[in-house]
Parts: sequence; C-alpha cells; structure tokens
Amino acid sequence: MTTSLSKSSRYVVLFAAFVGLLFDGFELGLMPVASLSVSQSLLGDAFTPTLGGDWFARFTAALMLGAAVGGIFLGSLGDRIGRTRALGVSILSYSVFAGLGAFAKTQEQMLVLRFLVGLGVGGVWPNAVALAAECWPDKSRPIIAGLMGAALNGGILMLSQIARTWHITPESWRWIFQLAGAPAVLGLLVLTVIPESPLWLRARGARRKPGSNALRELLQPPLLRLTLIGIVIGSIPMIGAWAASKWMIPWADKVGGASAPGYKAITQGWWALGAVLGSFFGAQIAAWLGRRLAYSIISAAATGLTSLMFLGTAPLQASFLPIVFAQGFVATLFFGWLPLYLPELFPTRVRAAGSGIAYNVGRFATALGVMAAGALFAAMGGSYPKVGATGGLIYLSGIIVIWWAPDTTDKKLDA
Repeated sequence: MTTSLSKSSRYVVLFAAFVGLLFDGFELGLMPVASLSVSQSLLGDAFTPTLGGDWFARFTAALMLGAAVGGIFLGSLGDRIGRTRALGVSILSYSVFAGLGAFAKTQEQMLVLRFLVGLGVGGVWPNAVALAAECWPDKSRPIIAGLMGAALNGGILMLSQIARTWHITPESWRWIFQLAGAPAVLGLLVLTVIPESPLWLRARGARRKPGSNALRELLQPPLLRLTLIGIVIGSIPMIGAWAASKWMIPWADKVGGASAPGYKAITQGWWALGAVLGSFFGAQIAAWLGRRLAYSIISAAATGLTSLMFLGTAPLQASFLPIVFAQGFVATLFFGWLPLYLPELFPTRVRAAGSGIAYNVGRFATALGVMAAGALFAAMGGSYPKVGATGGLIYLSGIIVIWWAPDTTDKKLDA
C-alpha cells in the first residue's frame, strides 16, 4: 500500500495517535494506584481493607463497561465521520470526565465518572490504531503497531513516576484527577489540525448499500465469524490484565503502604516499564514468529509468570519487583500483537468499528470478570495472591483458541 500523505503529515498523525493513547494509558492506570486513597477519603470511618478492595473492583468494572460501550460506538463513529474526528471526541471525553473526578464527593459519583471516562478510553484505541495503520506503508506496520501498544503502557509508566514523586494519599488525591483533565487540549488539536486517513477517504461510501452501517455488517455473514474471533482473542489478555495482574498494585499498597507510601507507585512503575517494552515487542514477535504461534506462546508464558508473581513472591521481598517487571513484559506482549493483527482482520470500510468491537467487547467480559474477582476476593478473605493467581488462569485458554483465527501474517491493508 502507498499513502498520499507527505512524510511530515504521517509523523503528525503518528504523534497524535501515540499521545492520545499515552494519555489513554494514564487514565487506565489512575484508579489502580489511587483507588484505596479515594475510598479511604470518601468512606471515612466506614472504610475497611476488604471494602477498599471491593470498591477497587467496582471502579475497574465501571471503567471497563464504559470502555466497551465507547469502543464499539465511537469506533463505529470513526468509520462514519472519519478517524481523526472520532479520535478527538474520544480524547475530549476521557479528559473532561477524568477532570471532574477531582470534585467527587461520594463513591457513587466517582463510579459514574469512571464509566464516563471509559467511554472516551474505549473510543481512542480503535480510531488511533486504524488511523496510524492506514497512514503508514505496510512494511512499517509492525513498528507502528508496537508504538501504539507501547503508548498505552507508557501512560501508565508516566503516571507511576508522577505518583512516586508526589504521593497519592487519602489526604491528597484530587490533584491527580485535575492533571488527568489536561489532555482536553490535545483533543481540540486533533479535531482541528490532524489530517484524515487517505484510505478512509478513498473507501468512504465504497461497497456500501444505502442504509447499511458498520455494526450491522460486522454482525452478519461473512464478517460475523471474524468479529467473533476478534472478540475472543481480544478478551483473553484484557480479562487477564484487569481481573488478575492489576491486583498486585492494591496488594503492594496494603503490604507496603504504611511504611512506604510510594511503594504502590514503585510497583506500578516496574510493571509499566516491563509493559512498555512488552507491548512494543509484541508486534515484532508476531511479525517474526507469525501471528498465531506468537499469541499461543505469549499465552503460555503469561500464565506461568502471573502465577509466579502472586504465589512465588510478595511485596517488599527482594524478588517481587523483578518478577513484576517480567510479568508486565510478557503479559503485555498481547497489546503489541493486537494493534498489528486486528486491523488486518477487517476491511477498511469497517476497520475502526471491527477493531473497536474486537478489543472492547472484551471489556464487557472484563467487567464481569473483575466483579467476579471482587466477589472471589471477599470469599477468599481478602487474599490478593489467591484472587490474582486464580484470575490469571484465563491466559491458558489463549494457547488453544488462537488456532481458530485466520493467519494474516502476509496480509496487506487495502481499501
């Protein structure tokens, strides 16, 4: 494929997509590191460690539900009105509602705001990935996909370093939500100055019947099978990340927070550093080994390292942070693999909607998984290691299910 954009325009598009996803990751990482402080502040004397864990699950589930809804409908919007306009709307959405979190007075208000933040968080991924993939030549796509995956976790790493320097505590947490509202400026810039995908412009209206729409086309043959496959392979790493991996941060807060208030941020930082590298190299590994073999191997490795992280070490032990780093690297190889594979799965006319559904319907399953993990957490007596290790078993299914997916290793993007 060739692109009609100039080299400088391609870099402008890449920058906008990367930074939009960077702040997307910032929003995703916010509540794991802030939730216990928020709950202690807003619940007051009613707070207990078990209740704090339960609210962490609720906040996470609300964000995942919002991201699922936003990813599907804002992804579809990107196929109708253009990648850049839908991307700008998505960035504005997560920024404005995150900033309003600084004014929350109750847990219920924060819960609603996390859902609304999720709408924008979900909308950014399919539009940013589709825009970047379509504006660069096919030979560049493994690198571009790796950068898209790394951007999300780069945002989490950026947040961890901020929180490590300026601690988030029950007495001082509202400032981080004010900071999370700043990317609204980027949303306005994307709406006004970023060029549109040439492939989308070329495909607009092509091969479409009057009254048809992307969602309807994706949910009926011949694309239905691809949609279902995309949903399954997008759900597995998402559930593993949020119903398993993320429990390590409140666990680190509980064990190390009293003596070292910044320990939870240090833990998130080690994980995020591994995740930035993993999500970049996931696309390169997929290009090297082939899409299906890479996914299967990553699934096996993620299963083993997640179990090791929760059952083979513990916060404040010398081995904990290196294992957290390794788990972050391996478990996020998926998130470099997905930006490469999902655009290959769908034609241009429904690419953003298809990628959005595949990536974000998994968040519905993730929300259910997180709520189930929250119930399991209470049933297991508030044991973070037990709930994390149990949730991590979801990765096992990826070893097998990927072989039902088409191999797109040599596929080129076209209109």
